[in-house]
Amino acid sequence: MKSRHILVASALALALSACSQSPAPSAEPPVAAPATEAAAAPAPAEAAPVAPAPVASTGSKPATVADCTTTIEGNDAMQYNADSITVPASCAQFTINLKHVGTMAVNVMGHNVVVARQADMSGIAADGMSVTPEHIKPDDARVIAHTKMLGGGESTSVTFDVAKLKDGGPFKFFCSFPGHMSLMQGSLQVQ
Repeated sequence: MKSRHILVASALALALSACSQSPAPSAEPPVAAPATEAAAAPAPAEAAPVAPAPVASTGSKPATVADCTTTIEGNDAMQYNADSITVPASCAQFTINLKHVGTMAVNVMGHNVVVARQADMSGIAADGMSVTPEHIKPDDARVIAHTKMLGGGESTSVTFDVAKLKDGGPFKFFCSFPGHMSLMQGSLQVQ
């Protein structure tokens, strides 16, 4: 019985020593920490401020508008470069130029811009899901305007009457390619 205890104790000691082994030494010797706070050297009075770590932007990315026109870019990461468009009230018509700055084909990572009431977005996307390649149901009365679906490196535009944005909002622009609307959308207002 005594030899059994010795074997169990030896196995336990061996297991514990294996778990507590320190990692292999690195090429650089470890830097010893000061023994107490009092022994630590104070920071210089004129030390440069430390920049905070980058944080994901939650701010708005408004589109640049000039002469009743804006240009929106879509990329292979399912993103537009703008999340809002402010149409000047002085415009009778407004043009949205769309550039797909990615490289993926239209059937894999196609992008378009659809303008509609926010309340109609889900229905438009659901009804257009199986309509390839445009992913917009033909003659959908809920759609105020839309571009054709683009693949990487392509560009297109759509022009529409601003009067269609005056009543019944809020209005949005979005991509109707299946699954893209959750990331690719923005507000559209007239001011």
